[in-house]
Amino acid sequence: MDRRVITVFGGSGFIGRHLVRRLAAEGWVVRVAVRDPVAAEFLRPMGDVGQVVPLHVDIANAASVAAVVQGAQAVVNLVGILYERGRATFERIHHQGAATIATAAKTAGVARLVHVSALGADKASAAAYARSKAAGEEAVLAVFPGATILRPSVVFGPEDDFFNRFATLATLSPVLPVYTGDGFKPVRTEAGFSIDAFGSGGPVFQPVWVGDVAEAIVRALADPQTAGRIYELGGPRRYSLKELLELIMTETGRRRLLVPLPFWVARIQAAFLQFLPKPPLTPDQVRLLQVDNVVRGGKPGLADLGITATAAEAILPLYLGRYGKSAVATGA
Repeated sequence: MDRRVITVFGGSGFIGRHLVRRLAAEGWVVRVAVRDPVAAEFLRPMGDVGQVVPLHVDIANAASVAAVVQGAQAVVNLVGILYERGRATFERIHHQGAATIATAAKTAGVARLVHVSALGADKASAAAYARSKAAGEEAVLAVFPGATILRPSVVFGPEDDFFNRFATLATLSPVLPVYTGDGFKPVRTEAGFSIDAFGSGGPVFQPVWVGDVAEAIVRALADPQTAGRIYELGGPRRYSLKELLELIMTETGRRRLLVPLPFWVARIQAAFLQFLPKPPLTPDQVRLLQVDNVVRGGKPGLADLGITATAAEAILPLYLGRYGKSAVATGA
């Protein structure tokens, strides 16, 4: 009996490594399509010998994409970038790359295509990132109408780029920034007026566990009823940026001063930080921060896939402890 073959673009990334493990456990032969297959060798032990195969692909090259899709029964596209560098632009990766993958999948007769986009994808967004994500979704569905689109909020887990980033900052700096657009306004109190520096606490997020996102992909692949639908994936609770920073301090045991900063300050910081090799903040990300990253409703979500969303409080202690004072002191 022939084994099922699936091609996972961007399978060595944060979500990819969790997905590959699940797919291998279900018996799929997993082609991991990546720019650097040598760097993806760590995925091989997730399956039997020859079951997980890293392959080189350039998603800007249609022939390269077609080659790794040929003969597959399913395709998952996880490719995405958080900032632009050289030829790696949002347009090239999120829009054109997505269209190339969908076209190859359609031409090869692939039965199922799952395209992972992002919550907040919007053609009218002020942020190029969100516009490119929306353009990618539109291009995918135009070529492959039966594709399933998943839009996760901020994804958290041991290798995430969100909680780890702020937890690292908390080990280096005595202050943590809370970017807010509605702070520094006078509010009436019993004693008169005072200045509310934090306002609503900054942008609001609905973090979703990477395990739930990987499981959502697996279930979407298995259920033909998800074809042509867009799912918004968020966790069970919404948090302001201020609340998330407070949660990080709780889990790491570090007390840091939270400093409210208006978005105009964030824009000045980003103007300089964007030139770092791995920028912690870019002007486009500031524009993203000015819109809450939460499930809006009206579209199906994790519950519709039979998944109970996992709370951040249940997972963060499993990996943020390494940023605590005792862990850092012992080199853990």
